[in-house]
Amino acid sequence: MNNLWRDSTRRLDAVHRIGAVVFGLGLWVFGGLGLADGLPLFSTAGQPVLGLSSNGLLSWVSLVVGAVLVAGGIRGGRTASTILTVVGAAFLLSGVANVLVLDGPLNLLAFRMSNVVFSLVSGGLLLILGSYGRFTGRLPEDNPYADGSRTTDADGVPEPVRIEDVATSRAAVEMAEAERADARRTATPAQRSALDAVRRTRRPEDRLRGWREEYTD
Repeated sequence: MNNLWRDSTRRLDAVHRIGAVVFGLGLWVFGGLGLADGLPLFSTAGQPVLGLSSNGLLSWVSLVVGAVLVAGGIRGGRTASTILTVVGAAFLLSGVANVLVLDGPLNLLAFRMSNVVFSLVSGGLLLILGSYGRFTGRLPEDNPYADGSRTTDADGVPEPVRIEDVATSRAAVEMAEAERADARRTATPAQRSALDAVRRTRRPEDRLRGWREEYTD
């Protein structure tokens, strides 16, 4: 079970790492070609680079964002996922914002409609990659993003949930349900017996431990 969990987690981590590095390298190529062509820094007209319009400022921005993505891909884990999500959202916002200033003096990044389309499409892909396996309504207990306090190993892979932690969480839910059932006078004899036993303790951790020892569904 542990090996299966680690294999699944490493595959998820690989998606985030590869996605971040590939997009980052692509931005480096785009930005590097723009700087190699000696594009004016603040030109609003722009010149074509790989089918997109660019100027010196957009080239530098591409290099910086590419570096952030590559660094996130190298770091992996939650960092890569978060960077992909944030950069994806920034791409979407950039596409929406720049479409409003096309052909105007505020078009500081020399955007054209092709840039807008690229920004929106890339933003959507980055969001999908960053949120893959992370944002869902039914995260399993051993999902690396189910618990933000989880530690990682030397490879940056989140450590699996300890059985003790899972059992304690389940006990807390069961005890809360038993308390509600007892208040409605619908508790089973086993629930009432376990509640009577744990109510003699004060500390929450002792009550949970006692519940696990006393209650059997």
